[in-house]
Amino acid sequence: MQNSESRVTRSHTATPSLPARLMLMAGLALAGAASAAAPAAAQQAADTVAAIRARGYLLCGIAGQVPGFSAPDSRGEMRGLDADSCRTVASAIFGDANKVRFVATTSQNRFTALQSGEIDMLVRNTTWTLTREASLGFEFATVNFYDGQGFMVKASSGVTSARQLAGASICVQPGTTTELNMADYFRAQNIAFTPVVIETVEEVQKAFISGRCDAYTTDASSLASFRMTQGANANQYLLLPEIISKEPLGAVVRKGDWKFFDIVRWAHFAQLTAEELGITSQNIGTFTDSNNPDVQRFMGRTGDLGKMLGLAPEWAVNVVTQVGNFGEMWERNITPMGVQRGINNLWTKGGLQYAPPLR
Repeated sequence: MQNSESRVTRSHTATPSLPARLMLMAGLALAGAASAAAPAAAQQAADTVAAIRARGYLLCGIAGQVPGFSAPDSRGEMRGLDADSCRTVASAIFGDANKVRFVATTSQNRFTALQSGEIDMLVRNTTWTLTREASLGFEFATVNFYDGQGFMVKASSGVTSARQLAGASICVQPGTTTELNMADYFRAQNIAFTPVVIETVEEVQKAFISGRCDAYTTDASSLASFRMTQGANANQYLLLPEIISKEPLGAVVRKGDWKFFDIVRWAHFAQLTAEELGITSQNIGTFTDSNNPDVQRFMGRTGDLGKMLGLAPEWAVNVVTQVGNFGEMWERNITPMGVQRGINNLWTKGGLQYAPPLR
């Protein structure tokens, strides 16, 4: 075998001359560059904003059944932090927060829906990771909730720490960072466990309630949301103290359409800026004649910021008037869950929410 390989290596009958090899290498390099440039050109040619305007509404992917983030109210109106993040973008583009249609997605189909163009953006308790940006063709434009993965058990179990879950069965959804984080955590702790992998949130929660699994793991915010929906039975469920991961959740768009990316990102920053400036949906009219340069730019009186984004001069005003500043969104959707704002507070109050200058 070794001699045969040597004879093939030494054979020169099929080896091109040096000039020919150089020409071949150059041709392959050009072909490779062309093939690499084709997807990039296709991405750059995409104009999501034009498609949204032509359609007349934004298509926004959400979970659709997570109270506090996206769930219908008693009148069938979609409510929650994620739903309002969608409305924020619609109000920036159209001046009308109602020009959005919500598309319910699962943890399994959410990325396909975004890649295929079934939705324009995704705001579905989705964690920002390197893999999702580098290999799936996405960009995370905002973080509307800094979260972390936790565990819930029944209070009657006597378990007060995740370190007491040795041998436990734990309900989890597939296709999520939650599943990977759980495996990493228990491996590091040298704790054996049995994952009970179930497709939808509703099925996971039913399995947990029925006793099919000993614990339920997902983002701590979602666990708090689930407990809130239990009403008088909420005290039967205990959220364990361990937070085992970083889960920055926010709005996801397709990579390459930077005009739309900018609008999604800066609509969020406009809400943070408004909160910093003390501008709310209730008092924004009192800032019309302010002499503060930051306020003047926010109100669209100076700076041409709307023009730079391809939006109306009053785009930021529309966002706050129709949806509110970030603090208002939080109070409306998350505070009723009993979740403290904590690291989701403004940077001026010790949190991580920070907006670059609108200038």
